[in-house]
Amino acid sequence: MAETPIDPEAAEYVYRQVADRIAAEVAAGRLRPGARLPGERALAEQYGVAIGTARRAVEELRGRGLAVTLPSKGTFITSPPEQSEDV
Repeated sequence: MAETPIDPEAAEYVYRQVADRIAAEVAAGRLRPGARLPGERALAEQYGVAIGTARRAVEELRGRGLAVTLPSKGTFITSPPEQSEDV
């Protein structure tokens, strides 16, 4: 599957584009809870972005509740947050 490259000229922050791509992988079931994400350097290389951008994308994923980082272990995909059903 050919993926379109990250577009630095798009009207959206590059780190959010990277986070959105990873979130889409989670939503599609290609990244399951417990899966370890590549390190920041590897993510930067994979998406063709700076290391700081990859770091910010991981922060964004943590903020969305899609990932957790364990010091000295890595960053892992978490179970999707529970959707509250207001009736």
